[in-house]
Amino acid sequence: MLLTLGDSATDGFGYTPHVVLALYLVMLLVIGVVGLVRSKQSEEDYYLAGRGQGWIVSSLTIMATFFSSFALLGAPSMVYKDGVVFALFALNVPLAGGVVYVLGSRISRIGRAKGFVTPADLLADYYGSPVALRLLVTLVGFVYAVVYIVMQLQAGGFLAAKLFGGDDAFTIGVVALSIVTTLYILIGGMRSVAWTDVIQGGLLIGGMLIAGAAAVAAVGGVGPFFERVSELPPEALSFPGVTGSWTPGVLFTVCVFASIGSMIQPAQWMRYYAAKSSATLRRSALILAVLLTSCFLFGVMLVGLGGHVLYPVTDENGQYLVEARPGEQPAETQTSGASVERVPHDKLKGRVMLPHPSVGSKGNEFDQVLIVVLKEHAPSLFGPAGPFIVSLLLVAILAAAMSTADSNLHAVSAVLTRDIYDRFVRPDASQRERTWVGRSVIIAATLAALGLIWLMNNRADQFPVFAAIAKMGLLAIAFTSQLIPITVDVLFLRRGTRAGAVAGMCAGIAIVFLFTPFFGMIADRGGEPSGALTLLDYLKKVFDSGAWGLIANVVVFMIVSLFTKRPDAGRVREYATLVGDDSSR
Repeated sequence: MLLTLGDSATDGFGYTPHVVLALYLVMLLVIGVVGLVRSKQSEEDYYLAGRGQGWIVSSLTIMATFFSSFALLGAPSMVYKDGVVFALFALNVPLAGGVVYVLGSRISRIGRAKGFVTPADLLADYYGSPVALRLLVTLVGFVYAVVYIVMQLQAGGFLAAKLFGGDDAFTIGVVALSIVTTLYILIGGMRSVAWTDVIQGGLLIGGMLIAGAAAVAAVGGVGPFFERVSELPPEALSFPGVTGSWTPGVLFTVCVFASIGSMIQPAQWMRYYAAKSSATLRRSALILAVLLTSCFLFGVMLVGLGGHVLYPVTDENGQYLVEARPGEQPAETQTSGASVERVPHDKLKGRVMLPHPSVGSKGNEFDQVLIVVLKEHAPSLFGPAGPFIVSLLLVAILAAAMSTADSNLHAVSAVLTRDIYDRFVRPDASQRERTWVGRSVIIAATLAALGLIWLMNNRADQFPVFAAIAKMGLLAIAFTSQLIPITVDVLFLRRGTRAGAVAGMCAGIAIVFLFTPFFGMIADRGGEPSGALTLLDYLKKVFDSGAWGLIANVVVFMIVSLFTKRPDAGRVREYATLVGDDSSR
């Protein structure tokens, strides 16, 4: 099991959590049925809800898709683990709003004019690459979506284990979340996904702000809170953080690519197509930038810092708790039975750092800090209403998981159906057949995600990349960031070629793969680290892996484009006109 705390997060709450959760899930299913009643039996309506979403729905569905369990569980855990340095990650939110304003509005305009459904529709059409580029764009979209689906379902299991406790709570939570999410997507398509995102987005905003307030109140108020934060160990108050992972270069590139990569992944791209107009998206972008930045700074980041104060990762002597290495005599044993030792900060490198025992007993359980803060400190803020409010806040974490899981399940259905089945398997399939194939893909993707989660929990030592939600999210973003060069070229520059786009994408994807633990598992055969692995470890400390992939992508894209033929001049002029640029270059 991934969670080993003995008590559930709602001990003493009676059946309040069960009732709140049941009402929430029933509401989602009702919305799915309403979406079905309003829908039309066409592929475009199933994936884009008639391209008529207003600014309120667009704002909340974009925000809910962007703020996943990565934001509510992963981001606070990184602040809790590494200190103030990761609080700067909040800078990615206003940049994400800028991406929607600048890129999203142009993508929306082109999509409506040409009837596009997926990112590959637009990119493959401009470069005239119906096979190679379409498959590459589909590949990075598929990788991103699958990783995020796994992340969200896993987070649902975390929450269930903390809500109800018990040996089977994690498994039951994952399966229940999968069933409910899959059902309302199958029933109502994009319309149901967007409407549920409105509810979930509201829960997310409230949950983040109240969790932040609970953390501040638990320390004694605003003044004592920041006074206690200032007394944290020096490494928790400076670059590169406690673990030494967040150098300025790495943090800057992570912020940039976490925003841009997250906002051009398939689920968001399809929301640009679904918006009523470009003006709708520009308004949504401003709301996202202001509202979510506030929630990030005054919500999840305060939880991470408060967790550092309330549940310190060092003892009174400034020593850090780490997993004992095999063959070494451990200094102590936790109640969970895990062998641990305490080391000073200068001996922390290369060790598996552990959270405070009240938060977790394994290196991947820093993700639980927000749940623990809510459990221990939020009820006192609300008196008799505490059990209900805390249950609602914990459901907000579930909303974060579901709002991103549903969007990515819906998106992976679109890219596999539209870009593979429609193009290469059954080009003459009817609209009804395509819609049902899309529904079948959703079921298959859900089952595949459940299979991966089972492997991760039963073969955890063989799947280190999935050890923490934040790491999984950054890996997915590194892949989808490889869409940035060709997207910018199509929308603004229009200087690239089909051969350049394909070659650049291949180079970027290959470099990102080299930085993943999967390559390390292949290259490391139990002996001394090879020169390649040593070099990769060094490069990881300079920039994020997505940045290295992007550098390779851009360089190859530019060089190959210099020596190959550009797209048809008429198509270049058409796209320039669609995005409001009169110069055809």
